[in-house]
Amino acid sequence: MTWQASFAPLRSRNFAWYYASRFVNTLGSMMANVALTFAVLDITDSASALGAVLAAHTIPMVVLLLYGGVISDRLPRTLVLQVSNVASAVTQGTIAALVLTGAAQLWMLVALSVVHGVVSAISFPAMASVMPQLVPREELQPANALISVSRNGLTVLGPTLGALIVVSIGSGWALAVDAATWALSALFLLPVRIPPRPPSKEPADTLRELREGWDFFRSTTWLWVIVVAFGFLNAISTGAWFTLGPVVAQETIGRQAWGFVLSAEGVGLLAMSLLLLWLPLRRPLLWGMLAISLVSAQLLVLGLRPEVVTLVVVSFIAGAGVEVFALGWNLAMQEHIDEAMLSRAYSYDALGSFVAMPLGQLSFGPLGERFGYSSVLVVGGVAYAAIALLTLASRSVRDLPRRVDGAGAPAVH
Repeated sequence: MTWQASFAPLRSRNFAWYYASRFVNTLGSMMANVALTFAVLDITDSASALGAVLAAHTIPMVVLLLYGGVISDRLPRTLVLQVSNVASAVTQGTIAALVLTGAAQLWMLVALSVVHGVVSAISFPAMASVMPQLVPREELQPANALISVSRNGLTVLGPTLGALIVVSIGSGWALAVDAATWALSALFLLPVRIPPRPPSKEPADTLRELREGWDFFRSTTWLWVIVVAFGFLNAISTGAWFTLGPVVAQETIGRQAWGFVLSAEGVGLLAMSLLLLWLPLRRPLLWGMLAISLVSAQLLVLGLRPEVVTLVVVSFIAGAGVEVFALGWNLAMQEHIDEAMLSRAYSYDALGSFVAMPLGQLSFGPLGERFGYSSVLVVGGVAYAAIALLTLASRSVRDLPRRVDGAGAPAVH
């Protein structure tokens, strides 16, 4: 793939405006994560209260993801995204106004976070599945990689900018900026023109459409194998790395060094997304699952011998592996699933992948206290690698090819 081809999607009017929309949306969201945290702590100074606000967003999002997939397969996806962005601008703007005026109370933030979680459940499947309507199939890899480059770059910049705004002028203003980016994101989608879908021959029926999505999910082997695997993988990573990790780091390498380790993972994500603008990914799930198995190295090193330099190196490699899987998964979904079913497929994927994350967050702490943090991290690392590699026992996973034209012809290997 030439560098000229890597940036070809930006010459498309539809993709260019969508890219601009995603860019400002992502920037605002990265800042908001920091701002909302400190807004809650300014009100209550309670970790439990912060957890309640975060859970108020997550729970309705997970519960309503399937319905969001139905909506996004039924209605124009750009319309779904525009309405969702406006709704997010209103909820975040309301939170910002409450914080700035000093009227914010915990129950208000919880209620508004619930509304924002509902909006996220509707918008996520549309955002994940709109790409094949924006670019030709042969441009799906560079288009997804360009989105990853901006997202990964903003993962480094956004929280720092958000923290700067919080420290200098307050968390309320950072939330106001986030609300403005949601509104701007909706405006940037106005020039996007996607041909309307042929009218459905059957009347809208949510239960029927959910059953169709489930029938497709369970009959598509590579899809359900990966989703089931990630139910376990995400539980392990959220429990071992994100729950036990900071505790072990505080006792060994220190808080500042833990920040370096997390930053190294972000740099790995960004570096690989830049590389994948140029490097063709021929077997998306084979390479994706091999790459994601490298995350296990983080857990093993943290459990066996937590040293800063080693952890930085393996975290960089793990970040690169996560990005290879992320691109491979999007290519598999977008090239092998019909556009009319794609949002529902993404919603079943998200539900299966996310549902066990709270289990990992809640269970790994007690397990670490009972059996020792080091032992739990090592077992978690071994289990992570085994589960990731076991998916390749499925031929439908390891042999899934690229499809580069509308007829579904496989790419040349």
